Amino acid sequence: MGNGEAAFEPIWVAGFMSGTSLDAVDAAMIRTDGERIFEFGPTAERKYTPEEREVLKVATDAARAWNWTGPQPEAEFDTARAVITATHTDAFRQMLAGWTGLQPQLAGVHGQTVLHRAPKEGVPGATLQLIDAPAMQAALGLPLAYDFRSADVAAGGQGAPLAPAYHGALMAGLGDGPLAVLNLGGVANITARASDGSLTAFDTGPANGPIDEWVEGHGRGNYDRDGRFARAGAVHEGLMQIVFKHPFFAEPPPKSLDRYDFSASLARGLSFEDGAATLTAFSARAVAVGVARLPERPAQVIVAGGGRHNPALMDALREALPCAVVSADEVGWRGDSVEAEAFALLAARCLRGLPISWPGTTGVPAAMTGGEMLGN
Repeated sequence: MGNGEAAFEPIWVAGFMSGTSLDAVDAAMIRTDGERIFEFGPTAERKYTPEEREVLKVATDAARAWNWTGPQPEAEFDTARAVITATHTDAFRQMLAGWTGLQPQLAGVHGQTVLHRAPKEGVPGATLQLIDAPAMQAALGLPLAYDFRSADVAAGGQGAPLAPAYHGALMAGLGDGPLAVLNLGGVANITARASDGSLTAFDTGPANGPIDEWVEGHGRGNYDRDGRFARAGAVHEGLMQIVFKHPFFAEPPPKSLDRYDFSASLARGLSFEDGAATLTAFSARAVAVGVARLPERPAQVIVAGGGRHNPALMDALREALPCAVVSADEVGWRGDSVEAEAFALLAARCLRGLPISWPGTTGVPAAMTGGEMLGN
């Protein structure tokens, strides 16, 4: 499809996301022309089994040890790719079970990020998402868009965040004015729309990642259910003063993070409850530091992603931010599916040759197309 083609009919597209929290594959369908959202279709969440999660953790650990030096850990990566294909295929079947509407004509799959390095001081960035694209395309039986980040990184961008194209389309349905979407996955990223409609986006800091890691490391589950551990502890304010001296917070946006740039080790030495409280406060206050850097204060911050289910984190955000904080569900969005939907929209943009990243979202020098296409 040509870039300026006006007669692109909206199609049903399936999108998939597996985040760095390694909890599940999210699948969602939208009817889109890559610019607007015409209808929302079915969704599915396919939780990882403990065994599958372990395979992905081993691949992530192997990637961090490798860090683009020497031979790739192919055995660990191949095992993870097989899990990714199987679980995404499961999610696809679950999503379509009982769906009587038109079938999707295209799929967008993010793959599993195991390593991300932001560009720094003239050194280009690098990013790695594990996916066996031919196997995935064959399993889904659809044209497949994938590898959305590499072109942006190669052109000097951060390669993240990529959801702003979709966040902008969602915000268009809520009228005009300054507004922001905050996604709380392993890392937190924000997309802000100014009064003139321009978008600014960047990673603000950690979100669920260090909290989940802290809870799991203490054998208390995979995450802080209902924020109860954080609520039972006290924030270590001295530690807060230290962590915000990290150079990341002084960097102007756009900027991006690897999931492990900030880890649970920040809370080492604290009691279990105080550590949970401190890491939760850190994630929220990092968002506030980011909001303070926006060109215009948003009237509202709309929160999507798994972190919005943590009431302690949501309360910490409301305390830290100078504007209203609401969940995506309160404005009629599907808060658990926003990222999967985003990759459906990005797939349609890839098909049409439309940009998926901009100077204000990833720091790339000019608006960039991106993504590879198989089977079209």
